[in-house]
Amino acid sequence: MNIVAKKPASKSRRKGTDASGFVTRAGQPHPLGATVYPDGVNFSVFSQHALSMELLFFASEDDLEPMQVIPMTSEANKSFHFWHVFVVGAKPGLHYAYRVAGPDLTDLGMRYDPHKVLIDPYAYGNSMKLWNRGDACVPGDNVASAMRSVVIDPLAYDWQGDQPLNRPMQDTVIYEMHVGGFTRSGTSGVASPGTFRAVIEKIPYLKSLGVTAVELLPVFQFDDTEAREHDGNRLTNFWGYSTMAYFAPHPGYCEEPGEASHLDEFRDMVKALHKAGIEVILDVVFNHTDEGNHQGPTFSFRGFDNLNYYYLVPENQAFYFDYTGCGNTFNCNHPVGSKMIVEALRFWVEHMHVDGFRFDEGSVLSRGPDGAPMQFPPVLWQIELDEVLAKSKVIAEAWDAAGLYQVGHFPGFRWAEWNGLYRDTMRNFVRGEAGIIGHVADRLSGSAELYQANDHLPVNSVNFITAHDGFTMNDLVSYNGKHNDANGEGNRDGVDDNMSWNCGVEGATDDPAVDALREQQIRNFAALLMLSQGVPMFVMGDEVRRSQGGNNNAWCQDNPIGWFDWTLPEKHSGMFRFWQRMIAFRAAHPAVHRSRFFDGKINERGLADISWHGTELNAPGWDDAHARALAWTVADFDGIADIHVMANMYWEPLSFAVPEVQGRKWHHAVDTSKPSPDDIADAGTERPVQSDRVTVNGRSIVVLISK
Repeated sequence: MNIVAKKPASKSRRKGTDASGFVTRAGQPHPLGATVYPDGVNFSVFSQHALSMELLFFASEDDLEPMQVIPMTSEANKSFHFWHVFVVGAKPGLHYAYRVAGPDLTDLGMRYDPHKVLIDPYAYGNSMKLWNRGDACVPGDNVASAMRSVVIDPLAYDWQGDQPLNRPMQDTVIYEMHVGGFTRSGTSGVASPGTFRAVIEKIPYLKSLGVTAVELLPVFQFDDTEAREHDGNRLTNFWGYSTMAYFAPHPGYCEEPGEASHLDEFRDMVKALHKAGIEVILDVVFNHTDEGNHQGPTFSFRGFDNLNYYYLVPENQAFYFDYTGCGNTFNCNHPVGSKMIVEALRFWVEHMHVDGFRFDEGSVLSRGPDGAPMQFPPVLWQIELDEVLAKSKVIAEAWDAAGLYQVGHFPGFRWAEWNGLYRDTMRNFVRGEAGIIGHVADRLSGSAELYQANDHLPVNSVNFITAHDGFTMNDLVSYNGKHNDANGEGNRDGVDDNMSWNCGVEGATDDPAVDALREQQIRNFAALLMLSQGVPMFVMGDEVRRSQGGNNNAWCQDNPIGWFDWTLPEKHSGMFRFWQRMIAFRAAHPAVHRSRFFDGKINERGLADISWHGTELNAPGWDDAHARALAWTVADFDGIADIHVMANMYWEPLSFAVPEVQGRKWHHAVDTSKPSPDDIADAGTERPVQSDRVTVNGRSIVVLISK
């Protein structure tokens, strides 16, 4: 094979700079990235097929030309496939980048372009001040419009004794939120809207709500600079599901991204959340990168080693397999790709004190070199068994865009999964679909039919009814169809089957009866979610009826559509109170957040750990095609209270029989048909039940506790 190499495109040194610059020596291949030592910095990157490299130093983030160019040769600076150099006297705060020369063989998967300036895949921070995406998509020198990495010492931070909280999974309540969208509204009243530091100002709100963990939409660096216009609105990558750098916090969430403070601003937020007893889970995107398809920008992985970092089409390696729907697929189970993923996770646990991770399109990480799912995918099992990650929560979105669906059988044992079947079942039940109460019962009890036979536990199921991708809970009860015109794609984007019901009117309404029914339906969802075995998760603003105007794919809406409106907590204070007390109810009753499946054990009052009913005791009507009602009793073994729930999703009132409970009496705790504050009682104020039957209004849930 005749290999043609492109030569590096070195520029002359910046005028006024000492031509001698930094002194260098060969350095070491490990660890990868820029590692700070007392006498300098070791730089190391992976590239199997590169023929030479240049390390560029810049006096500041916005210097158009490098102040020094350090050549790296295979003879002096390469150990196997790692390129390295030690720069004596280099210190944190130094801005740097690479140029890489190698074979010009695009159809064989090698896309080396020595004119392109590349950021370090292991950089802890990158400046986007000069970044122009278009220049990175076409051949030619882009030094004046490329990103710069910055040297940061990850050890230089005072944690003041902070550590990951390690809360048991069964005690966890997850609040999915977007860092920017949480505080970017002018109603937020924070000093620096849309930043990590702004989240700190809103911790009292999160603590009062009672959630135990925030699951943050991507906070790894992504490109929010590329924009398009639609109807006068600027549309951009708001959600951030296209990662540029896996060790670098997103500079758009930092107050001072040019001052090498990326890590500290994120860590200040984590430390403050931990002090409030709130864990931090990161939504991570390892399945693809922001370099996209064959027409996308070259800024890192593609320029270093396209052949090894991505899945390429064997017949023509100029093109990418796209299992992600985003243009490329990261080669997660290649040894070097796997190494980077695990080392990134370790970094966020060890140096950033993160408590866990949710893996976007996690099924991609189970695919092997040929794209087929593997029985024992190395990267997933390494994450499962790694000692540094052993106490971290790991949650998979157990599907991908190419149709691989692994809910209930995702590789590994301790992996939790976003339970999409729970979502679908509960949505259908609450909107009044008949004949599914058997599935409802299974979801309520931890989805045993999915997990128990595989030696999994209820905590393997992350139960959710809403997520960032889809309707908010308010919109779920306000719209029959999606309304995504603001995205500029003719309403073709987003899921069509939302299993929603608008309660009789599409969209916002002034009809008090319709609005009252919508509030009732939201309370039904909240009650079911908090009474289900497994791990509950809901989206920021569900507790105060945040709406996206029927948009179920607000990925590009960095505007009020995607933001939290801070007038809502006061406007919908009754709904906030209901969520707050339902979360507190769950926390106070271990019977509804068990770590193991029900096994038929009988308590001292003669109640089985769980028993199922319809309107009559012990007659749930599993085979009744018209059934829209279900009741169940959960026995207490902790000396607190037994719980009896009656769910009537029929539109008329139904009378339910109530079981006897030896030595105790039932008391009313929750009635979702009633307005606030009568919808849920404060602990200790529950009213006694006066009969052996209770009438449950249409489309509502009543919860009793024994005293």
